[in-house]
Amino acid sequence: MLKGIHHVAIICSDYPRSKAFYTQLLGLRVIDENYREERESYKCDLALPDGSQIELFSFKDAPLRPSRPEAQGLRHLAFKVDDLDDVIAHLKDNNVEVEPVRVDPYTNKRFTFFTDPDDLPLELYEL
Repeated sequence: MLKGIHHVAIICSDYPRSKAFYTQLLGLRVIDENYREERESYKCDLALPDGSQIELFSFKDAPLRPSRPEAQGLRHLAFKVDDLDDVIAHLKDNNVEVEPVRVDPYTNKRFTFFTDPDDLPLELYEL
């Protein structure tokens, strides 16, 4: 049956800004990048170290989608990290606001949230 998550697709409002955020700030590697002229759209496949991917899309005049932590639909995208404090420091050094660290009462694991350039909720979950 299911073996894991292959990719998550994100439609961004400003392609160069989001590409820089995910590659330069978060360190994801570009696997492939294409401009699809007929759709006036970029598609960029980004790799995480565990083999999972983010597909970053741009679409002209894409509508906004409500995205709040308690809205129906996808709640957030969580990234595994070894050292939460190091990643938080890196984000803060790059002017990214990070919520206070919380502890999961069931696993005792530390985690926090921040947002991408389109205000999409992202989580850091310490292993």
